[in-house]
Amino acid sequence: MPDGSGFSLDPRLLADTAVLGELPLCHVGLMLDARYPWLILVPRRADMREISDLDAADRAALIEEIALCSQAVQHMFAPDKLNVGALGNIVSQLHIHILARSKGDAAWPGPVWGHGAPLAYGEEALEAARTGLRAALAGHLIAAG
Repeated sequence: MPDGSGFSLDPRLLADTAVLGELPLCHVGLMLDARYPWLILVPRRADMREISDLDAADRAALIEEIALCSQAVQHMFAPDKLNVGALGNIVSQLHIHILARSKGDAAWPGPVWGHGAPLAYGEEALEAARTGLRAALAGHLIAAG
């Protein structure tokens, strides 16, 4: 998914997410695991691995987009807790996880990584999640996927 700026979404992130759209800085995808409502934000900047690789303006924009997407996930899914992080141990391209956690979810209270296999969304559930999240981000998405 090159965009002319040198940015290209890592193929693993592309395969693991359904596109929600583009914010001013970040590409936004919904992780294709129905067990956990889970957004992935990827700053559309080439060759970024760490948040500290972004310039000051982009770091500030990233924090605002994380807050915006966190609010959308909270509004849509009412989780007990949000987990927000930039791990990158497997996919080194800078990306931020915004993960809704609920008491009683399959991995609670531990981490979701390595806990069971992803559960695919049904077609209707995926479309409902995408539609609801896009509505929660309305006015902020510069392009919907």
